[in-house]
Amino acid sequence: MSRKILVTSALPYANGPIHLGHLVEYIQTDIWVRFQKQRGNRCIYVCADDAHGTPIMLKARQEGISPEELIERIGREHREDFADFLIEFDNYYSTHSDENRYYAELIYTRLKEAGHITSRTIKQAYDPVENMFLPDRYIKGECPRCGAADQYGDSCEACGATYTPAELKNAVSVVSGAAPIERESEHYFFRLQDFESLLRNWAGSGHVQTEVANKLNEWFEEGLREWDISRDAPYFGFRIPNTENKYFYVWLDAPIGYMASFRNWCDRHGVDFDEYWKPDSDAELYHFIGKDIIYFHALFWPAMLHGAGFRMPTKVCAHGFLTVNGQKMSKSRGTFIMGRTFLRHLNPEYLRYYLAAKLGSSVHDLDLSLDDFIHRVNSDLVGKLVNIASRSASFINKRFDGRLADTLEEPAVYREFTSRGEAIAEAYENREFSRAIREIMQLADQANQYFDERKPWVLAKDETTLPQVQAICTQTLNLFRVLMAYLKPVVPRIAAAAEVFLQVENRHWDDVKQPLLGRPIGKFKPLATRVERDAVDAMLEESKETLAAAGQPAPSGPLAEDPIGEQIEIDDFTRVDLRIARITDAAYVDGADKLLQLTLDLGGEQRNVFAGLRSAYEPEQLKGRLTVMVANLKPRKMRFGLSEGMVLAAGPGGKELFVLEPDAGAQPGMRVK
Repeated sequence: MSRKILVTSALPYANGPIHLGHLVEYIQTDIWVRFQKQRGNRCIYVCADDAHGTPIMLKARQEGISPEELIERIGREHREDFADFLIEFDNYYSTHSDENRYYAELIYTRLKEAGHITSRTIKQAYDPVENMFLPDRYIKGECPRCGAADQYGDSCEACGATYTPAELKNAVSVVSGAAPIERESEHYFFRLQDFESLLRNWAGSGHVQTEVANKLNEWFEEGLREWDISRDAPYFGFRIPNTENKYFYVWLDAPIGYMASFRNWCDRHGVDFDEYWKPDSDAELYHFIGKDIIYFHALFWPAMLHGAGFRMPTKVCAHGFLTVNGQKMSKSRGTFIMGRTFLRHLNPEYLRYYLAAKLGSSVHDLDLSLDDFIHRVNSDLVGKLVNIASRSASFINKRFDGRLADTLEEPAVYREFTSRGEAIAEAYENREFSRAIREIMQLADQANQYFDERKPWVLAKDETTLPQVQAICTQTLNLFRVLMAYLKPVVPRIAAAAEVFLQVENRHWDDVKQPLLGRPIGKFKPLATRVERDAVDAMLEESKETLAAAGQPAPSGPLAEDPIGEQIEIDDFTRVDLRIARITDAAYVDGADKLLQLTLDLGGEQRNVFAGLRSAYEPEQLKGRLTVMVANLKPRKMRFGLSEGMVLAAGPGGKELFVLEPDAGAQPGMRVK
């Protein structure tokens, strides 16, 4: 009996592009969904852009467009990126939708009527210039403990202290630069503590991974606290019912976006929404998320659902972060790689395969080692898998008019391959993709060994043994078909090309139990080509040119409401030598649409720097200006020449990018302290 399964991935934030760190989750989810469909289950995969919040409101204002225009553009870019990585949503929607407004208001109203929503007056920092309340991460100042400058309003990245924005010294609004004032405002709160017993039982019943359950137990021991679910105008989002200037915090309506996207799909396909969301539903609900948003998905979300009369998730599947070459994704090393940059240089199925080969069911981080990536793709996909088909097809096409034999040379070997299908299916089901890949590649080794031991190229020299050659190659191509069926969730495009070649469609997992015999096949065409080091290097170089200079895109993801950069130690910061420099010359760079070439005077020493400022400045606007540069940055060879430092700039990017200028009296060569 087929299962009814609804699957979601966390919603990407609609203020920036998709990068490889995001793609871990969507590729993992897509593989699992494709596998479920191949097993004959009714599996619906929905997602949406997370389209509300302060960052989107401010970014739209900076670009001089409406928030609706911004989220429409970003949504279109996200859809294109996902499609090109072969991520196949049944519905991709937006949280800025009528369906999401309806369910956000419904859930809020039901929770309020049940006594789970309270309100009280709180004090908050307020920007008197922009006339808006400020989230903690939109306030900066000096740490009240250690005095470190440029610290956020909730914690110090230098000494680790936590505090309130009111405790910051010389605090300023990140939005306007004005000193914030304190104002009172009524806020609405969700009483999470009302659901502690329910959540303890749910978390301890296999609905989350063991590591997640352990973390939840720590939070339970600390005590669950009520959650502020409101924000004051101006705010881009849904207004709270029966209020004039209060809006749902983005994290309230973001997970409700799963329901909204599914409802949109149901309305277009004539499916009963309640079949999947009622408390006694026999459908399954799976959420794939990153480990950084466990608190929202394993505490707030199931509590909200239960409190509002909906079913709770069957499973919340958390994954770890992506590192590249053993380190955090880095702009300066070119390893902070956008999805679109990867696509310009490499086959998306190679990333899908490599991530699958590394992904398990735990929340551990996984590493994209680029050397290992090249080796594994070339060895596994090209050297082992495609090699099986190309060697056998050449004999069938040339010597037997493209027709398979009527019998297999070793039926027992074929049965061994098909019998392994259930173990591989179990690995997929449990999200142990790396184990599935190991099993499949062990079978690929056996198929190649079988072909090598039979030596059909020797037998083909004797007319009397040609029937045996046909049977051997028929056997090998059937083994290849089994392997491609097992790999179809991971590399669907390669699998589709293999089906065209074999002139058969493997729609269901068990289709391969019957071999292909006595029938024609098509001409073999290369199904995969080797990854060349030059392509990987070019991808890294493009990433450096795009992101290492000023004007990187704003943080993207559900936590962008409170953006956090890559953390460093105080010792790391003290090694940065910031100096005043005069821009004595500036020019366009041929062949680069983002860079300007700057000549900088450091007080007797000249430096050549390539800076990503072209979108904001004409060269003449920069000549003669003082600025701040990183003087001890290791020179980097670019295809345009040697860059000997980095100019500091701030802003969201595009035309809104501002080179830092020192106050009057600064001179070239002075150190910035």
